[in-house]
Amino acid sequence: MTATSIPSIDWDALSSELTGIEIITDATQVAKLSQDYYTFSPVLQNLLSGKTGNLVARPVTEAQVLQVAAACVKHKVPLTVRGAGTGNYGQCVPLEGGVILDTTRLNEIRWIKPGLACVEPGVKLAALDKQAREAGWEMRMAPSTYRTATVGGFIGGGSGGIGSITYGQLRDRGNLHAVRVVTMEDVPRVIELRGDEVQKVNHAYGTNGIITELEIPLGPAYAWAELIVTFDDFMTAARFGQSLGDADGLIKKLICICAAPIPSYFAALRNQIPENSHCALLMVAECCLEPLQGLIREYGGKICYEKSAKEASKGTSLAEFTWNHTTLHARSVDPTLTYLQTLFPADKSLKLVEHMYHHFGEEVMMHLEFLRVNGTAIPAALQIVRYTTEERLKEIIRYHEEQGAFIANPHTYILEDGGRKSIDPVQLQFKEMVDPYGLLNPGKMKAWGERK
Repeated sequence: MTATSIPSIDWDALSSELTGIEIITDATQVAKLSQDYYTFSPVLQNLLSGKTGNLVARPVTEAQVLQVAAACVKHKVPLTVRGAGTGNYGQCVPLEGGVILDTTRLNEIRWIKPGLACVEPGVKLAALDKQAREAGWEMRMAPSTYRTATVGGFIGGGSGGIGSITYGQLRDRGNLHAVRVVTMEDVPRVIELRGDEVQKVNHAYGTNGIITELEIPLGPAYAWAELIVTFDDFMTAARFGQSLGDADGLIKKLICICAAPIPSYFAALRNQIPENSHCALLMVAECCLEPLQGLIREYGGKICYEKSAKEASKGTSLAEFTWNHTTLHARSVDPTLTYLQTLFPADKSLKLVEHMYHHFGEEVMMHLEFLRVNGTAIPAALQIVRYTTEERLKEIIRYHEEQGAFIANPHTYILEDGGRKSIDPVQLQFKEMVDPYGLLNPGKMKAWGERK
Protein backbone atom coordinates (compact mmCIF):
# COMPACT_ATOMS: atom_id res chain seq x y z
CA MET A 1 0.00 0.00 0.00
CA THR A 2 1.10 3.53 -0.68
CA ALA A 3 -0.37 6.69 0.75
CA THR A 4 -2.29 8.95 -1.60
CA SER A 5 0.01 11.75 -2.75
CA ILE A 6 -1.02 15.17 -1.48
CA PRO A 7 0.92 17.91 -3.25
CA SER A 8 2.58 20.78 -1.38
CA ILE A 9 2.12 19.33 2.10
CA ASP A 10 5.01 19.87 4.49
CA TRP A 11 4.49 16.80 6.67
CA ASP A 12 7.35 17.72 8.97
CA ALA A 13 5.77 21.10 9.64
CA LEU A 14 2.37 19.54 10.24
CA SER A 15 3.84 16.93 12.58
CA SER A 16 5.65 19.63 14.56
CA GLU A 17 2.26 21.22 15.27
CA LEU A 18 1.09 17.97 16.88
CA THR A 19 3.56 18.12 19.76
CA GLY A 20 2.44 16.01 22.71
CA ILE A 21 0.18 13.79 20.61
CA GLU A 22 1.06 10.19 19.73
CA ILE A 23 1.88 10.09 16.01
CA ILE A 24 2.31 6.95 13.88
CA THR A 25 4.19 7.22 10.60
CA ASP A 26 5.31 3.61 10.09
CA ALA A 27 3.83 2.68 6.70
CA THR A 28 2.68 -0.77 7.78
CA GLN A 29 0.92 0.56 10.87
CA VAL A 30 -0.65 3.46 9.00
CA ALA A 31 -1.94 1.07 6.32
CA LYS A 32 -3.45 -1.19 8.96
CA LEU A 33 -5.20 1.76 10.60
CA SER A 34 -6.56 2.88 7.23
CA GLN A 35 -8.76 -0.20 6.79
CA ASP A 36 -11.98 -1.76 8.01
CA TYR A 37 -13.94 -4.86 6.94
CA TYR A 38 -14.86 -3.55 3.48
CA THR A 39 -13.33 -6.83 2.29
CA PHE A 40 -16.76 -8.40 2.91
CA SER A 41 -17.64 -6.83 -0.45
CA PRO A 42 -15.80 -7.87 -3.63
CA VAL A 43 -16.99 -4.59 -5.16
CA LEU A 44 -15.43 -2.51 -2.39
CA GLN A 45 -12.27 -4.60 -2.48
CA ASN A 46 -11.68 -3.35 -6.01
CA LEU A 47 -12.52 0.26 -5.13
CA LEU A 48 -10.70 0.64 -1.81
CA SER A 49 -7.70 -1.67 -1.95
CA GLY A 50 -4.50 0.28 -1.39
CA LYS A 51 -6.13 3.41 0.01
CA THR A 52 -4.21 4.63 3.03
CA GLY A 53 -3.46 7.74 5.03
CA ASN A 54 -0.12 9.49 5.49
CA LEU A 55 0.03 9.48 9.29
CA VAL A 56 -2.09 8.53 12.29
CA ALA A 57 -2.74 10.78 15.29
CA ARG A 58 -3.97 9.32 18.59
CA PRO A 59 -5.25 12.13 20.83
CA VAL A 60 -6.12 11.47 24.48
CA THR A 61 -8.10 14.66 25.19
CA GLU A 62 -10.59 16.88 23.42
CA ALA A 63 -7.95 19.64 23.48
CA GLN A 64 -5.65 17.40 21.46
CA VAL A 65 -8.46 16.72 18.97
CA LEU A 66 -8.77 20.48 18.53
CA GLN A 67 -5.00 20.62 18.00
CA VAL A 68 -5.15 17.97 15.24
CA ALA A 69 -8.12 19.69 13.60
CA ALA A 70 -6.33 23.06 13.61
CA ALA A 71 -3.20 21.60 12.01
CA CYS A 72 -5.20 19.85 9.28
CA VAL A 73 -7.19 22.99 8.49
CA LYS A 74 -4.04 25.12 8.37
CA HIS A 75 -2.35 22.76 5.90
CA LYS A 76 -5.61 21.81 4.10
CA VAL A 77 -5.02 18.13 4.82
CA PRO A 78 -7.89 15.59 4.77
CA LEU A 79 -8.78 14.07 8.15
CA THR A 80 -10.51 10.72 8.56
CA VAL A 81 -11.84 9.67 11.96
CA ARG A 82 -11.79 6.00 13.01
CA GLY A 83 -12.73 3.93 16.03
CA ALA A 84 -11.85 0.23 16.05
CA GLY A 85 -12.35 -0.14 12.30
CA THR A 86 -15.07 -2.79 12.56
CA GLY A 87 -17.31 -1.22 9.89
CA ASN A 88 -18.04 -2.96 6.60
CA TYR A 89 -18.40 -0.21 4.01
CA GLY A 90 -15.04 1.56 4.08
CA GLN A 91 -16.43 4.20 6.45
CA CYS A 92 -12.97 4.92 7.86
CA VAL A 93 -10.88 4.27 4.74
CA PRO A 94 -9.23 7.52 3.59
CA LEU A 95 -9.90 8.06 -0.10
CA GLU A 96 -7.53 11.02 -0.41
CA GLY A 97 -4.81 10.20 2.12
CA GLY A 98 -4.08 12.65 4.91
CA VAL A 99 -4.37 12.24 8.66
CA ILE A 100 -6.14 9.34 10.35
CA LEU A 101 -7.52 10.42 13.73
CA ASP A 102 -7.65 7.27 15.87
CA THR A 103 -10.08 7.81 18.76
CA THR A 104 -9.34 4.62 20.70
CA ARG A 105 -7.39 6.43 23.43
CA LEU A 106 -10.32 8.75 24.07
CA ASN A 107 -11.79 5.99 26.21
CA GLU A 108 -13.09 7.47 29.45
CA ILE A 109 -16.50 6.52 30.81
CA ARG A 110 -17.44 9.90 32.30
CA TRP A 111 -20.50 8.80 34.26
CA ILE A 112 -23.33 6.30 34.42
CA LYS A 113 -26.70 7.31 35.80
CA PRO A 114 -29.98 5.38 35.84
CA GLY A 115 -30.81 4.89 32.16
CA LEU A 116 -28.04 7.11 30.79
CA ALA A 117 -24.26 7.10 30.23
CA CYS A 118 -21.74 9.72 29.16
CA VAL A 119 -18.63 8.41 27.40
CA GLU A 120 -15.78 9.40 25.15
CA PRO A 121 -15.95 7.97 21.61
CA GLY A 122 -13.14 5.42 22.03
CA VAL A 123 -14.89 3.50 24.83
CA LYS A 124 -15.44 -0.10 23.81
CA LEU A 125 -19.07 -1.20 23.86
CA ALA A 126 -18.21 -4.26 25.96
CA ALA A 127 -16.41 -2.10 28.55
CA LEU A 128 -19.40 0.23 28.86
CA ASP A 129 -21.79 -2.71 29.08
CA LYS A 130 -19.75 -4.32 31.85
CA GLN A 131 -19.66 -1.18 33.97
CA ALA A 132 -23.32 -0.34 33.32
CA ARG A 133 -24.46 -3.82 34.35
CA GLU A 134 -22.82 -3.33 37.74
CA ALA A 135 -25.41 -0.57 38.23
CA GLY A 136 -28.30 -2.66 36.86
CA TRP A 137 -28.25 -1.23 33.33
CA GLU A 138 -26.89 -2.22 29.92
CA MET A 139 -26.48 -0.89 26.41
CA ARG A 140 -29.75 -0.87 24.52
CA MET A 141 -28.21 -2.29 21.36
CA ALA A 142 -24.83 -3.32 20.03
CA PRO A 143 -23.36 -4.78 16.83
CA SER A 144 -21.97 -8.30 16.73
CA THR A 145 -18.52 -6.67 16.97
CA TYR A 146 -19.36 -5.29 20.44
CA ARG A 147 -16.26 -6.79 22.06
CA THR A 148 -13.96 -4.58 19.99
CA ALA A 149 -16.18 -1.84 18.52
CA THR A 150 -16.22 1.65 20.03
CA VAL A 151 -19.22 3.78 20.94
CA GLY A 152 -18.19 6.59 18.60
CA GLY A 153 -17.64 4.21 15.71
CA PHE A 154 -21.03 2.60 16.30
CA ILE A 155 -22.79 5.98 16.22
CA GLY A 156 -20.79 7.23 13.24
CA GLY A 157 -20.99 4.13 11.08
CA GLY A 158 -23.54 1.71 12.56
CA SER A 159 -27.33 1.51 12.54
CA GLY A 160 -28.57 -1.17 14.94
CA GLY A 161 -27.88 -4.68 16.17
CA ILE A 162 -28.46 -7.02 19.10
CA GLY A 163 -31.20 -5.31 21.11
CA SER A 164 -32.86 -3.67 18.08
CA ILE A 165 -35.81 -6.05 18.41
CA THR A 166 -36.75 -4.00 21.49
CA TYR A 167 -35.22 -0.56 20.93
CA GLY A 168 -35.24 -0.09 17.16
CA GLN A 169 -32.29 1.57 15.44
CA LEU A 170 -29.77 4.24 16.37
CA ARG A 171 -31.53 6.83 14.22
CA ASP A 172 -34.77 6.48 16.22
CA ARG A 173 -35.51 9.40 18.51
CA GLY A 174 -34.21 8.73 22.01
CA ASN A 175 -31.41 6.32 21.09
CA LEU A 176 -28.76 9.08 21.16
CA HIS A 177 -29.19 11.99 23.57
CA ALA A 178 -26.23 14.30 23.02
CA VAL A 179 -22.81 14.66 21.41
CA ARG A 180 -19.88 17.04 21.57
CA VAL A 181 -18.34 17.69 18.16
CA VAL A 182 -15.07 19.34 17.12
CA THR A 183 -15.31 21.40 13.91
CA MET A 184 -12.85 21.90 11.05
CA GLU A 185 -13.28 25.64 10.73
CA ASP A 186 -10.35 28.07 10.44
CA VAL A 187 -10.43 28.17 14.22
CA PRO A 188 -11.84 24.78 15.28
CA ARG A 189 -14.35 24.86 18.12
CA VAL A 190 -16.51 22.47 20.13
CA ILE A 191 -20.26 22.32 19.51
CA GLU A 192 -22.74 20.46 21.70
CA LEU A 193 -25.73 18.90 19.97
CA ARG A 194 -28.68 17.71 22.03
CA GLY A 195 -32.03 16.09 21.32
CA ASP A 196 -32.99 15.94 17.65
CA GLU A 197 -29.90 17.96 16.73
CA VAL A 198 -27.77 14.81 17.17
CA GLN A 199 -29.10 13.65 13.79
CA LYS A 200 -26.73 16.16 12.21
CA VAL A 201 -23.85 13.73 12.88
CA ASN A 202 -25.61 10.42 13.58
CA HIS A 203 -24.49 7.80 11.03
CA ALA A 204 -22.55 10.36 8.98
CA TYR A 205 -19.25 8.42 8.70
CA GLY A 206 -17.41 11.29 10.40
CA THR A 207 -17.92 13.49 7.33
CA ASN A 208 -19.21 16.50 9.24
CA GLY A 209 -17.67 16.63 12.68
CA ILE A 210 -15.34 14.85 15.08
CA ILE A 211 -17.33 13.36 17.97
CA THR A 212 -15.50 13.73 21.30
CA GLU A 213 -18.25 12.84 23.79
CA LEU A 214 -21.63 11.10 23.71
CA GLU A 215 -24.61 10.67 26.00
CA ILE A 216 -26.41 7.43 25.20
CA PRO A 217 -29.42 5.83 26.87
CA LEU A 218 -29.24 2.50 28.66
CA GLY A 219 -31.82 -0.22 29.18
CA PRO A 220 -32.59 -2.35 32.23
CA ALA A 221 -30.11 -5.21 32.50
CA TYR A 222 -31.66 -8.67 32.26
CA ALA A 223 -30.20 -12.12 32.76
CA TRP A 224 -30.08 -13.20 29.12
CA ALA A 225 -30.43 -16.92 28.46
CA GLU A 226 -29.20 -18.16 25.08
CA LEU A 227 -30.91 -20.83 22.99
CA ILE A 228 -30.73 -22.41 19.56
CA VAL A 229 -34.01 -23.83 18.30
CA THR A 230 -34.13 -25.95 15.13
CA PHE A 231 -36.99 -26.36 12.67
CA ASP A 232 -37.70 -28.77 9.83
CA ASP A 233 -38.23 -25.98 7.30
CA PHE A 234 -37.09 -22.38 6.97
CA MET A 235 -40.46 -20.65 6.73
CA THR A 236 -41.62 -22.26 9.98
CA ALA A 237 -38.47 -20.88 11.61
CA ALA A 238 -39.12 -17.46 10.08
CA ARG A 239 -42.75 -17.38 11.26
CA PHE A 240 -41.63 -18.44 14.72
CA GLY A 241 -39.24 -15.47 14.66
CA GLN A 242 -42.07 -13.12 13.67
CA SER A 243 -44.32 -14.48 16.43
CA LEU A 244 -41.59 -14.09 19.03
CA GLY A 245 -40.94 -10.55 17.81
CA ASP A 246 -44.66 -9.79 18.14
CA ALA A 247 -44.92 -11.32 21.62
CA ASP A 248 -44.90 -8.19 23.79
CA GLY A 249 -44.87 -10.19 27.01
CA LEU A 250 -41.65 -12.04 26.16
CA ILE A 251 -38.51 -10.02 26.87
CA LYS A 252 -35.92 -10.64 24.16
CA LYS A 253 -32.68 -9.21 22.87
CA LEU A 254 -31.97 -11.30 19.78
CA ILE A 255 -34.01 -13.17 17.18
CA CYS A 256 -31.71 -14.47 14.45
CA ILE A 257 -33.10 -16.96 11.91
CA CYS A 258 -30.66 -18.85 9.68
CA ALA A 259 -31.62 -21.07 6.76
CA ALA A 260 -29.60 -24.18 6.00
CA PRO A 261 -26.75 -24.42 5.12
CA ILE A 262 -25.73 -21.27 7.05
CA PRO A 263 -25.46 -23.04 10.47
CA SER A 264 -22.85 -25.37 8.95
CA TYR A 265 -20.51 -22.36 8.76
CA PHE A 266 -20.55 -21.97 12.55
CA ALA A 267 -17.56 -24.16 13.38
CA ALA A 268 -17.90 -23.75 17.16
CA LEU A 269 -21.57 -24.84 17.06
CA ARG A 270 -21.40 -27.78 14.66
CA ASN A 271 -21.67 -30.32 17.46
CA GLN A 272 -24.79 -28.62 18.80
CA ILE A 273 -26.78 -27.97 15.60
CA PRO A 274 -27.98 -31.01 13.64
CA GLU A 275 -26.88 -31.12 10.00
CA ASN A 276 -29.11 -29.39 7.41
CA SER A 277 -31.12 -27.63 10.12
CA HIS A 278 -32.85 -24.28 9.89
CA CYS A 279 -32.46 -22.57 13.24
CA ALA A 280 -33.22 -19.64 15.49
CA LEU A 281 -30.45 -18.14 17.64
CA LEU A 282 -32.10 -16.41 20.59
CA MET A 283 -31.30 -14.25 23.59
CA VAL A 284 -34.30 -14.18 25.91
CA ALA A 285 -34.64 -13.03 29.53
CA GLU A 286 -34.41 -16.03 31.87
CA CYS A 287 -37.67 -15.02 33.52
CA CYS A 288 -39.44 -15.62 30.18
CA LEU A 289 -38.11 -19.10 29.42
CA GLU A 290 -41.24 -20.95 30.57
CA PRO A 291 -43.70 -19.07 28.32
CA LEU A 292 -41.16 -19.22 25.49
CA GLN A 293 -41.35 -23.02 25.67
CA GLY A 294 -45.02 -22.81 24.71
CA LEU A 295 -44.24 -20.76 21.60
CA ILE A 296 -41.48 -23.18 20.59
CA ARG A 297 -43.90 -26.11 20.91
CA GLU A 298 -46.52 -24.26 18.89
CA TYR A 299 -44.12 -24.10 15.92
CA GLY A 300 -42.66 -27.57 16.36
CA GLY A 301 -39.21 -26.33 17.26
CA LYS A 302 -36.58 -28.34 19.07
CA ILE A 303 -34.07 -26.82 21.47
CA CYS A 304 -30.59 -28.12 20.66
CA TYR A 305 -28.58 -25.60 22.71
CA GLU A 306 -29.43 -23.76 25.91
CA LYS A 307 -27.34 -21.77 28.38
CA SER A 308 -28.33 -19.83 31.44
CA ALA A 309 -27.19 -16.21 31.64
CA LYS A 310 -24.38 -17.26 33.98
CA GLU A 311 -23.21 -19.99 31.60
CA ALA A 312 -23.55 -17.67 28.58
CA SER A 313 -21.35 -15.05 30.24
CA LYS A 314 -18.41 -17.44 29.94
CA GLY A 315 -16.93 -18.27 26.58
CA THR A 316 -18.44 -17.33 23.23
CA SER A 317 -21.89 -15.74 23.17
CA LEU A 318 -24.42 -16.64 20.48
CA ALA A 319 -24.33 -12.95 19.58
CA GLU A 320 -20.96 -13.69 17.96
CA PHE A 321 -22.75 -15.70 15.25
CA THR A 322 -25.41 -13.14 14.38
CA TRP A 323 -25.83 -9.89 12.44
CA ASN A 324 -22.65 -9.19 10.43
CA HIS A 325 -20.74 -11.94 12.24
CA THR A 326 -22.88 -14.49 10.40
CA THR A 327 -21.22 -13.28 7.22
CA LEU A 328 -17.83 -13.30 8.94
CA HIS A 329 -18.17 -16.98 9.87
CA ALA A 330 -19.42 -17.93 6.42
CA ARG A 331 -16.53 -16.12 4.72
CA SER A 332 -14.03 -17.82 7.02
CA VAL A 333 -15.13 -21.08 5.36
CA ASP A 334 -15.66 -19.71 1.85
CA PRO A 335 -14.05 -16.29 1.14
CA THR A 336 -15.94 -15.97 -2.16
CA LEU A 337 -19.20 -15.38 -0.28
CA THR A 338 -20.58 -11.88 0.22
CA TYR A 339 -23.84 -10.48 1.58
CA LEU A 340 -26.82 -8.16 1.27
CA GLN A 341 -28.66 -5.95 3.76
CA THR A 342 -32.40 -6.05 3.23
CA LEU A 343 -35.41 -4.66 5.07
CA PHE A 344 -38.59 -6.53 4.25
CA PRO A 345 -41.96 -4.77 4.48
CA ALA A 346 -44.20 -5.25 7.50
CA ASP A 347 -46.18 -8.38 6.71
CA LYS A 348 -47.02 -10.97 9.36
CA SER A 349 -47.37 -13.68 6.70
CA LEU A 350 -43.82 -13.02 5.43
CA LYS A 351 -44.87 -13.51 1.81
CA LEU A 352 -41.96 -11.59 0.31
CA VAL A 353 -39.46 -13.41 2.55
CA GLU A 354 -40.90 -16.70 1.36
CA HIS A 355 -40.80 -15.64 -2.28
CA MET A 356 -37.15 -14.56 -2.10
CA TYR A 357 -36.18 -17.71 -0.22
CA HIS A 358 -37.58 -19.94 -2.96
CA HIS A 359 -36.69 -17.67 -5.89
CA PHE A 360 -32.95 -17.52 -5.21
CA GLY A 361 -32.43 -20.80 -3.35
CA GLU A 362 -28.89 -21.24 -2.06
CA GLU A 363 -27.53 -18.46 -4.28
CA VAL A 364 -28.91 -16.01 -1.70
CA MET A 365 -29.02 -17.85 1.63
CA MET A 366 -31.62 -16.40 3.96
CA HIS A 367 -30.49 -14.90 7.26
CA LEU A 368 -33.06 -12.82 9.15
CA GLU A 369 -32.58 -10.46 12.08
CA PHE A 370 -35.81 -9.15 13.58
CA LEU A 371 -35.88 -5.53 14.70
CA ARG A 372 -38.44 -2.97 15.74
CA VAL A 373 -39.49 -0.36 13.17
CA ASN A 374 -42.16 2.17 14.13
CA GLY A 375 -43.34 -0.14 16.91
CA THR A 376 -43.60 -3.25 14.72
CA ALA A 377 -41.34 -6.30 14.55
CA ILE A 378 -39.89 -6.46 11.03
CA PRO A 379 -37.55 -9.01 9.43
CA ALA A 380 -34.32 -7.47 8.26
CA ALA A 381 -32.04 -9.78 6.31
CA LEU A 382 -28.31 -10.07 5.97
CA GLN A 383 -28.47 -12.73 3.29
CA ILE A 384 -25.29 -14.56 2.36
CA VAL A 385 -24.70 -14.40 -1.39
CA ARG A 386 -22.74 -16.79 -3.56
CA TYR A 387 -20.93 -14.13 -5.56
CA THR A 388 -20.23 -14.60 -9.26
CA THR A 389 -20.07 -11.19 -10.94
CA GLU A 390 -20.81 -7.59 -10.02
CA GLU A 391 -23.50 -7.49 -12.70
CA ARG A 392 -25.26 -10.52 -11.19
CA LEU A 393 -25.07 -8.88 -7.75
CA LYS A 394 -26.74 -5.78 -9.19
CA GLU A 395 -29.45 -7.98 -10.72
CA ILE A 396 -30.14 -9.57 -7.34
CA ILE A 397 -30.38 -6.15 -5.69
CA ARG A 398 -32.58 -4.82 -8.49
CA TYR A 399 -34.97 -7.78 -8.21
CA HIS A 400 -35.35 -7.28 -4.47
CA GLU A 401 -36.15 -3.60 -4.92
CA GLU A 402 -38.62 -4.26 -7.75
CA GLN A 403 -40.47 -6.71 -5.50
CA GLY A 404 -40.76 -4.15 -2.67
CA ALA A 405 -37.79 -4.98 -0.44
CA PHE A 406 -35.53 -2.15 0.73
CA ILE A 407 -31.81 -2.73 0.12
CA ALA A 408 -29.27 -0.89 2.27
CA ASN A 409 -26.48 -1.53 -0.20
CA PRO A 410 -23.32 -2.75 1.58
CA HIS A 411 -21.33 -2.58 -1.65
CA THR A 412 -20.84 1.19 -1.71
CA TYR A 413 -18.82 3.57 0.46
CA ILE A 414 -21.03 6.55 -0.45
CA LEU A 415 -23.12 7.58 2.56
CA GLU A 416 -26.33 8.29 0.65
CA ASP A 417 -26.09 5.25 -1.65
CA GLY A 418 -26.07 2.76 1.24
CA GLY A 419 -29.11 2.80 3.51
CA ARG A 420 -30.17 6.42 3.20
CA LYS A 421 -31.00 6.55 -0.54
CA SER A 422 -31.40 10.32 -0.46
CA ILE A 423 -29.42 13.42 0.38
CA ASP A 424 -29.83 14.63 3.96
CA PRO A 425 -30.05 18.43 3.75
CA VAL A 426 -29.58 18.77 7.52
CA GLN A 427 -26.27 16.90 7.49
CA LEU A 428 -25.12 18.77 4.39
CA GLN A 429 -25.95 22.15 5.92
CA PHE A 430 -24.09 21.21 9.10
CA LYS A 431 -21.04 20.13 7.07
CA GLU A 432 -21.05 23.41 5.16
CA MET A 433 -20.86 25.22 8.49
CA VAL A 434 -18.34 23.07 10.38
CA ASP A 435 -16.16 21.77 7.53
CA PRO A 436 -16.08 24.55 4.92
CA TYR A 437 -13.01 23.13 3.14
CA GLY A 438 -14.47 19.62 2.88
CA LEU A 439 -11.54 18.02 4.72
CA LEU A 440 -13.49 15.49 6.81
CA ASN A 441 -13.49 12.02 5.21
CA PRO A 442 -13.69 13.45 1.68
CA GLY A 443 -15.39 11.46 -1.06
CA LYS A 444 -17.95 9.74 1.17
CA MET A 445 -20.82 12.29 1.16
CA LYS A 446 -22.48 12.59 -2.23
CA ALA A 447 -24.35 15.72 -1.17
CA TRP A 448 -21.05 17.61 -0.72
CA GLY A 449 -19.81 16.74 -4.18
CA GLU A 450 -23.11 17.64 -5.84
CA ARG A 451 -23.80 20.88 -4.02
CA LYS A 452 -24.24 24.00 -6.14
